Amino acid sequence: MPKNEAQISGKLNKIIVVGDRLLVKPKIPDEKTSSGLYLPPGVQESEKIQSGYVMIAGPGYPVPNHELSGESWKGEEEKVRYMPLQARPGDLAIFLQNSAYEIMYEGERYFIVPHNAVLLLERDPEIF
Repeated sequence: MPKNEAQISGKLNKIIVVGDRLLVKPKIPDEKTSSGLYLPPGVQESEKIQSGYVMIAGPGYPVPNHELSGESWKGEEEKVRYMPLQARPGDLAIFLQNSAYEIMYEGERYFIVPHNAVLLLERDPEIF
């Protein structure tokens, strides 16, 4: 999780993530390979698989609301229901780069990642 989490969460309190998407703060990539070679930032960011920390998770997949108790002719207002996502704020997400959209928000770089592009989540129980 980023060190200045309180500052970041203050910046992001105006953002509402829609549907099955995640707002991900990219993890700072390693500058060296396992053999000790230094990689320029362009090479690191062009990888097909990226990782980052989930900052905000959307409400989930919208599902139809089939109310059996109400009468269909009454015209009651239909409320949207969602199937929740597996990802939670604070998780480390490994995701497909080509499915994500890069944005800049208040000088910080983020990715908007659809939940189906997430390959793996790492959850640290001490964060919660």
